[in-house]
Order: sequence, then C-alpha cells, then structure tokens
Amino acid sequence: MSTLTIAIVVVFCVGYLFIALESVTKVNKAAVALLMFVVCWTLFMIDPGSYLPGFSGQELINKAGTAITEHLGDTSTTLFFLMGAMTIVEIVDQNGGFNWVRGVMKSKGKRTLLWRIAFLTFFLSAILDNLTTSIVMIMILRKLVKEHKDRIIYASLVIIAANSGGAFSPIGDVTTIMLWNKGVITALGVLSEITIPSIVSMVIPAFILQYSLHGDLEDIDSPDAPVETEEQELGHRQRAAVFCIGVGGLMFVPVFKGITGLPPFVGIMLVLSVLWIATELFYRNLSTSYETHGTKKRVVNLLHRIDMSTILFFLGILMAVASLEQTGVLTSIGKGLNVAFDGNHYAVTGIIGVLSSIVDNVPLVAGCMGMYPVAPTGDMAVDGIFWQLLAYCAGVGGSMLIIGSAAGVVVMGLEKITFGWYMKHVSWIAALGYLGGIFCYWIIRTFIMVTPA
Repeated sequence: MSTLTIAIVVVFCVGYLFIALESVTKVNKAAVALLMFVVCWTLFMIDPGSYLPGFSGQELINKAGTAITEHLGDTSTTLFFLMGAMTIVEIVDQNGGFNWVRGVMKSKGKRTLLWRIAFLTFFLSAILDNLTTSIVMIMILRKLVKEHKDRIIYASLVIIAANSGGAFSPIGDVTTIMLWNKGVITALGVLSEITIPSIVSMVIPAFILQYSLHGDLEDIDSPDAPVETEEQELGHRQRAAVFCIGVGGLMFVPVFKGITGLPPFVGIMLVLSVLWIATELFYRNLSTSYETHGTKKRVVNLLHRIDMSTILFFLGILMAVASLEQTGVLTSIGKGLNVAFDGNHYAVTGIIGVLSSIVDNVPLVAGCMGMYPVAPTGDMAVDGIFWQLLAYCAGVGGSMLIIGSAAGVVVMGLEKITFGWYMKHVSWIAALGYLGGIFCYWIIRTFIMVTPA
C-alpha cells in the first residue's frame, strides 16, 4: 500500500471517528463527511496515475474526472430517492394523513397495545422510513400511555420493530435503498426471503418485552390536544386521498421499476409530482378564509422542512467511500475478510451487523458494495446470500444499541432513554431477535429456497 493510499485511509478513519463522536464534539456529522469527501479525493488527485494506469497528461486528468463523475452519478440516485421519499412523507404528515393511526392503536390492555405497536410499526417502516415511523409512533404513544416507565418499554420495541421492518423492504431503510439502487438485490428477492427473518427478529423481542407489562392502561385526558376542524385541516376525504396517493405511491415504486426498468428515484419523482398536483388542487379550491393556513401546507412551503443536513451527510460519506473503492482499498479488505472467515458469508455479514450497532450502517454498507463485485452466480450474485444478509444484518443489527440506528437516536432523545438502561434491559433481547432472524434465513436458504426467487 502506497504512502498516498495510507494517507487517504487515515483521513477517512479520522473523519469517521469525528462522525461517531458527534455528540461529544458538537460538530454536525454532515460537515465532517463533506470535508472527508473533499480531502480524500484531493489526495487521490495528487497522483491519479497510480490508480489509473495506462493514462498520462490531460488524458489522465480527464479519466480521473470521469471516475469521480461516475461515482457521483451512482450516489445521486440514492440522494434523489431519499429527498423525494422524505418530501412525500412530510406532505402526508403535515396534511393529517397519519391521523388514523391513533385510532387503530388504541387499546385498554398493555400487552395488546404492545403487539399492535409492534406490527403497525413493522409494516409502516417498510413503506415509510424507519426514522419517520419512529417519530410518528412515539407521538401517538404519548397520547396513549401515561406512565413513563411503561412508555420506554413500548418505545424500545418501536426501535426494534422499525429497524426490522425497514430491512425486508427495498424502500424501508437507507441501506436497502442503496443495495436496491445498486442492483445487488431485487424487490421480489428481498421481500420473499427476508420478510420472515425480519418478522422473527421483531416477534422474539416483543414476546419477551410483554412480560415487563402488567394490567391495563390508564386513560389520558388531553384537554390541550388540538381540535381538528375543517378550518384547520383538509377535509376527511382529502386527507384520505393524500394518504392513499403518498403511501400507495411509495408501495408502487418497486412495481414501476419492474415495469419500466427505470431507476427507483424516477418512480419516486412520479409519486411526488402526482401528490404535489393533488394537494395544489385541494388548496386551490379552499375558500378565502382558509387561504393563509392552506398556503403554509402547500408543498413549496414544506420543502424547507426536509433535513438537508442528512442528505449532505450521505453525499459526503458515500463519495468518501467511493474514493476508497477507487484506490482498491475496499477490494483488498474484502479479500482479507473472505480469507479470515474462509468464505463464510454468514459470519462476515453477522459481524457487519454487530458493527452497525456501534457505527453508522450507511458507510458500512457502502464499503461492502465497494469490497465485493457482483458475481454471475453463487452467494455474491444478485439476490445472493451475501447481499440479502447484508440488507438484513445492517438494518436489524442497529437495534442492539440505542445509538446504532437513526430510529434509536431519535427515540432516545424524545423519551429520554439512557444508553445504560437500554443496554441492560433491551440490548440482549434485540440480539436474540437478530440471531433468531439469521438462523431463520439459514433455514430458508438451506432447505426451502435453495435458489433465489
């Protein structure tokens, strides 16, 4: 490994460390990721000829620029997909599309509520993203559960169910979106083979956690809750239409890709455009007395609510990882892991899942995509064991520590759950579910679906 390559790796590792220590340094991880991306590629351009042999002079500069542009193109498909999906969810949420969820959840028995939370969170996170689903569920829990000691048990299950639900859907988690965009997994393949392991990884913790709850829930009076009126919200039918177009559209995206062959972000843009037009027509038809309120909820005014720092973080980290891929570092690491574990992909992906509970799973998955080329057949083929297990492990593994996923971090802040409490009471339960899902997948691929769907 050359001195220049070592320098690039050191910059990446130092940047990664600062990203992991964001809560200590108080420096936004997006800023660090963008700086890491720029410095890594700047170092690459000091001597691009060592990584692009056979070129020289202006031709070498052009080849290096083309390499960066190609990586940016691959990254952009994920970024545009995320921006579109985040905007769609924001439109549905702001226009009252999720109001029905509270009615579905309401229950007198604590354990009955726990199972409703588990399955509703699980399936919602497969359609929405796990972060948005977690926020929606916590807001609902605050209206249903008075005791904080009970609510943090429910909240812990929300984290587990959201991460498990995101793992079996091509649009449920950033990592599955990345793998789907890359073409290493298909919607049919991941749905048919990862769904049952994901359910197992959620059901096992739910079954154990239910024994921490006893009796019935107390009624919560909410005198300060906002009253929904026609002047405050769209009408019931309009809210239902917004929900159906938004959520139904997200479910349609994999179908659109299968029919047209276009990248997934094109389908997301189709759904966003239709939803945008629909809401514009709804608010255009409101009388003058509603105009001020309606204008605030039009899409053009909701765009500023999209978390651009998250988008920029993904841009920085994915492009920084791309620099490691271009230098050949990731390929060497991949070969080393295969040698160390004798080609056992269950062990490799299992360890990646454990690591995803400590560090962000996005760069881990991005690194793996750069480590291993897609093979025509075998475990590394499209929908092969390695790629499907990577989708499962990177998503579900983040539940083992409360800081291991975006869902965990946001729930930790909303419900003031401490790292120590979660590790003592929940981490081992989440780990049992994680291992149970892997075992379930092994049974499916060994005895039931020996070849991919």
